[in-house]
Amino acid sequence: MSARKKSVISKVSPHTIKKFELIEEYIKSWAQKLMLNDSCNGLIFIDCMCSSGIYTNDAGEIVKGTAVRVSEALLEIARTYMDKTVYVYLNDNDTQRVDELEKHLPQDERNFKIITSRNDAHELLRIIGPQLYETGHLNYFLLYDPYDATIDWEALLPFFRNWGEVMINHMVSDPVRAIKSAKRKMTKAKYENTYLEDFEKLVPYGSNKTFYEARVEEIINSLTGSRRYFVSAFPFYNTQNSLVYNLIHCTSNKEGFKLYKRSAWKVFGAQSSTKRSPESRQLSFDFFSKTIEDEACLHVIDIARYLQQSLRGCKQVPLNEIWDMLDNHPIFPSEGFRKEIKGELINVFNAKIEQIVNPDTGKKETVISFSS
Repeated sequence: MSARKKSVISKVSPHTIKKFELIEEYIKSWAQKLMLNDSCNGLIFIDCMCSSGIYTNDAGEIVKGTAVRVSEALLEIARTYMDKTVYVYLNDNDTQRVDELEKHLPQDERNFKIITSRNDAHELLRIIGPQLYETGHLNYFLLYDPYDATIDWEALLPFFRNWGEVMINHMVSDPVRAIKSAKRKMTKAKYENTYLEDFEKLVPYGSNKTFYEARVEEIINSLTGSRRYFVSAFPFYNTQNSLVYNLIHCTSNKEGFKLYKRSAWKVFGAQSSTKRSPESRQLSFDFFSKTIEDEACLHVIDIARYLQQSLRGCKQVPLNEIWDMLDNHPIFPSEGFRKEIKGELINVFNAKIEQIVNPDTGKKETVISFSS
């Protein structure tokens, strides 16, 4: 491999590969669901910080990044729905990285087009953002994936105000690690712009990751106007079990919210993060405990515990109401793990599931009863 390629093809860590997998998994399902909707004429995917599109793993093998994975997935979607269009915008301010990326992208087709650019990400978003008001029946997805805790809320505002979805990589490990030692004016300004607060007021929070996570979600909710908005964030941990970043999904579409949660739990292997946790949570479970073992890495048993504690003593709750509860939960999926959730409720929490005839409708329905 030449020296030039070494400078643009970075080594990728296992948790970042999981990030690639999650975005790819979600985009495939998101695109399929939207294309089945008659009111959707097509899709726009924007990655404004795409890098070179390929990486090497610990074994020296080539790994496809988000830009390549999503482009290939959306090409298949475009070929399936020939009457609809797909636009993929890929940008990075490093010219050599974009040059490398273009070598690995699929070719344009009649209803599929990739547009690459080499601009500052925020300048690009300020160009594209105002145009969203004229896109009509095109649904967009913006991936905002900076290398540090840099978030330009002004550039993102039009994307929150239009019909689409935004995914932000919040590099929470940046302020946790470095905010107390920040000396340069530019660094302090970065934190002020990201958290919309004076630097002096941020410093006392130091390594309190919960504050930075909550502050970002608070800002997102303030930008979305009067619409109901759904925000779900999943943490990514490195091999030392240290938090690196949160991948935040923002949408006014409840179906997208549900889909993201299902995609994350699927990619993480039936848990809520990349953090490693005890091998057997079932065996170590304290039946008298009311607390979750590890809030940073939740499992199906934690979903069951949440339901049992919320509905303790309730009799004959329609099963659909259980899934409705999970629909609105910021982390727990309501789809994709129903069999496993019911199994934990029955086997661990002694819940009883049965079929009854609804006296109001005369129809059979499945209900669940929880012990006191």
